[in-house]
Amino acid sequence: MPDLTLPAPSTLARDEGYWQRIAAQYDVEAGPVNLEYGYFGRMTRTVAATYKQHIDAINQGNSLPVRQHFETLGNLQIRAAAAELLGAPEHSVAITQSASASMQSLIRNYTRLAAGDQVLVSDLDYDSVSNAVRWLARQRGAKVIELRHPHPVSYDSLMQSYRDAFRQHPRLKLMPLTYVTHRTGLVMPVQDITALAREHGIDVFLDGAHALGQIEFDLAALGVEFAGFNLQKWIGAPLSLGLIYIAPGRLADIEPDMGERRYPLDDIRSRAPYGTPNIPAWMSLPTVFAEHANIGTAVKGARLNYLRDLWVRQARDIEGIDVLVPDDPRLYCGITSFRFTRHTDQVAMARRLLTEFNLFTVDREGSACGPCIRVTPGFTTTPAEVQQLVDALRQLSR
Repeated sequence: MPDLTLPAPSTLARDEGYWQRIAAQYDVEAGPVNLEYGYFGRMTRTVAATYKQHIDAINQGNSLPVRQHFETLGNLQIRAAAAELLGAPEHSVAITQSASASMQSLIRNYTRLAAGDQVLVSDLDYDSVSNAVRWLARQRGAKVIELRHPHPVSYDSLMQSYRDAFRQHPRLKLMPLTYVTHRTGLVMPVQDITALAREHGIDVFLDGAHALGQIEFDLAALGVEFAGFNLQKWIGAPLSLGLIYIAPGRLADIEPDMGERRYPLDDIRSRAPYGTPNIPAWMSLPTVFAEHANIGTAVKGARLNYLRDLWVRQARDIEGIDVLVPDDPRLYCGITSFRFTRHTDQVAMARRLLTEFNLFTVDREGSACGPCIRVTPGFTTTPAEVQQLVDALRQLSR
C-alpha cells in the first residue's frame, strides 16, 4: 500500500527543494550539462564510499572472506534482495554483469528454435541483442524477419505492426522486445504485445535495460517470462551489475550457459555467464537498494518525465525540430530523442550542442525514423538546465 502521508509522485516531481536534497547526495564534476544519463547513472556519495570500503576489504582479506561468507551466504542474501526489487521469486532471478549479458545468455541458450522456424527483430532493438538473435538463427537454420516501425509512431501503429508480422509469418517462435528503446526513448506497450505474441506461440525476451527504476511494472502482469535488466542506470548501482529473469516453469527452455555445471540444472544461476563477479559491487547492493527504496520508482519516473516534458512541450513548437516520441503517456518516459530537420548531420549538431552551448547529449542511429539526438535528464538535472537545452534548440534550428 502507498504511504498516504507522502506527497504524490507527480507533486514530488515538481518539488525543487526535494530534488536539491537528492542532488546534494551526488558528487558532480564541474563541466558541461550532462543530458546523457541513459548510458549509466551516478552512484550517490554513500554508495561510492560503500563500494570503496568493500574494494579495500576484499583486496585486504582476499579469498578468505569470499570463500567463507560471500560464496556461502552473502551472495544468496544479495540475490534475494535483487529478486525483491524485481518483484519476482528468488529462484527466478540471478545477478549478471549487465542487461546485455543477460539477454545474450537467454538467446544463445534458448532450446526451442529449430530449422525452418522464424525469429523477429526490429529497428528499435539494441544492437547486441538483435545480433545475438541473428547468430542464433544462423546456428539453428532459422530465418530472420525484419520489422521496421513507421514514423511518426503511435500505440495503434505499433500494435498493427506486430499483428501484421505475426499473421504474415506463422513460423515465428522468438522475438526480443525492448521496453525502452535506447535510440529514441520510445516505451513499447509490452503487456499488449506480449499477450498478442503468446496467442501466436511466440516467446518474448524482454530487454528492460532502461526500464528498471524509472518505469513501474509487474513482470507477472506483463506476461514476461524471459528478461534482462540493468542495475547501473536508474537503480544507482556500480557499473557491472544486471539481472536475468526466467519465469518459474520456463527454466528448462534455457540451457545452462555454455554447459555450465557449477550450479544444478534447476538453479537459474547456471544460466548466468560464468566468471568471478565484481564482488565489492555485489556487496554494495544492499545500500543501493535501500537508497532506491527511499525514493522509489514512481517518484524517480515522475521526475524524469517532468523534466522531459519541460523541454519537449516547447520543442514541439520550434520549427526545424522533430521530436521522435509521441506524448501518449503509454509510450514515453524520461528519455526522448529529436532531430534537426534543417540539418542532415545530427552528429555534427550534437557536437555543436556541446561546444557552443555546453550541453552533452548523444547521437543515435539505426531506427527507421533516421539519425537523431538523445536527451536523458538525471536526478541532478535542474529545470534551468533543461531550459538551456530549449534555448539552444531555438538558436540552432534556424
